[in-house]
Amino acid sequence: MVIRVFIASSSGFVAIKKKQQDVVRFLEANKIEFEEVDITMSEEQRQWMYKNIPPEKKPAQGNPLPPQIFNGDRYCGALRTSILLSEFEYSGYLIEVE
Repeated sequence: MVIRVFIASSSGFVAIKKKQQDVVRFLEANKIEFEEVDITMSEEQRQWMYKNIPPEKKPAQGNPLPPQIFNGDRYCGALRTSILLSEFEYSGYLIEVE
């Protein structure tokens, strides 16, 4: 399975850009293979992301904001405050992102 990071390349929000950069830098620094999926370039990918985030993880209002992280089709989470991505199992599954 591949780690997929859903981002928005044209986001005007500095906080979103920083969170996206933090995730990408962490994965690159730890030589973890991943695919970046730009939801601003593909409506199909954006809808897939929205559909595959569990209802209990979606915000009360509006749509989930990037970055959102999946391992294959399995939702792993969103980066909310600071980067705490060191919770990787040896199997390669991203188990927690908060």
